[in-house]
Amino acid sequence: MNRTYTAQDIIREFEKWSPKGLAFEWDNVGLQVGTLNKQVKNIMVTLDVLENVVDEAIEKEVDLIIAHHPLLFVKLNQINLDTPKGRIVQKLIKNDITVYAAHTNLDIAKGGVNDVMAELIGVTSSRPLIETGSDSLVKLTVFVPVNHADELRNAISEAGAGHIGNYSHCTYQLSGQGTFKPEEGTNPYLGEQGKLEIVDEKRIETIVPKSRLSGVLKAMEEAHPYEEVAYDVYPLLNEGEPVGAGRVGELKNPMVLRELVELIKREYSVPHVRVSGNMDKKVKKVALLGGSGEKYIHKAKRSGADVYITGDMTFHMTQDAMEMGLSLIDPGHHVEKVVCPKVKQYLEETCNKERDLNIFVSEANTEPFTVV
Repeated sequence: MNRTYTAQDIIREFEKWSPKGLAFEWDNVGLQVGTLNKQVKNIMVTLDVLENVVDEAIEKEVDLIIAHHPLLFVKLNQINLDTPKGRIVQKLIKNDITVYAAHTNLDIAKGGVNDVMAELIGVTSSRPLIETGSDSLVKLTVFVPVNHADELRNAISEAGAGHIGNYSHCTYQLSGQGTFKPEEGTNPYLGEQGKLEIVDEKRIETIVPKSRLSGVLKAMEEAHPYEEVAYDVYPLLNEGEPVGAGRVGELKNPMVLRELVELIKREYSVPHVRVSGNMDKKVKKVALLGGSGEKYIHKAKRSGADVYITGDMTFHMTQDAMEMGLSLIDPGHHVEKVVCPKVKQYLEETCNKERDLNIFVSEANTEPFTVV
């Protein structure tokens, strides 16, 4: 029997990876059009929500679109059906298609846009170019019957708990006994109403980034056999992992700028790039930012980067970078499309283990530029 999913189920899982709380305050992420309280079968991942993308979604009977760029980035004062934006909204509502956007939160998220861009060209040991803070940490303590301890530990770890550096499933456990007396109206997993029960239990402690706490608690409750789960959450003073936009790191295989240009064209699947700098200059340290990043050229220079990879560079800012001795590679804004297959992969691994969903990347072209 096929399982049924709601859009809320999908988004709840997606936000374990890319929480809305990571987004910049000015950004408009999350639900754009439609409802999350609907069943979904067909999901389309896209960079943009343009009219040709919506037409493709209608043809393929899509229920949910997950986009990187928000459809409603600029506030609408009216929905005029004679305008392109109005027609898009009309088509989405008429065809019961829900649109959800993950923008700067997906840029910042570990494994998101900027990490994909870095990985594709062999940038290692990367850190944020623009730190927006650190993900505060909490300590989760949960009490579970001994025979369910392993299942619960795995569930909360897979949801994002217990990660310290490059180690996962980091927990500490103690053995003890729990007591409880089921009262009227309960349906206990163990024991009987009105009788005190003593159970051999494990006390499992682990560390959780606050941005992932809701997903971890949900996973804990689903894996726990008890009707009411006994657990504690404590704030910690420990510094969490730095988070932010862009990445700075070193090339696994240093090369000259000319070679990096060709690597970017191949790995990002772009037919051309704009370059500023000595094409024979040796490149080792790289700064990059998906989308529009020209205002961060000074941060890129201060990071010690030999080259900065970002889109939408303008004439005078490029001259400023050239005078600072910072090489530039502009592969365009549309290069953020490289994250779409990663989103599809994540949804396949987390939501579609039984293959009850159809998840695909949009084939519609949303690149506005043609080079002639």
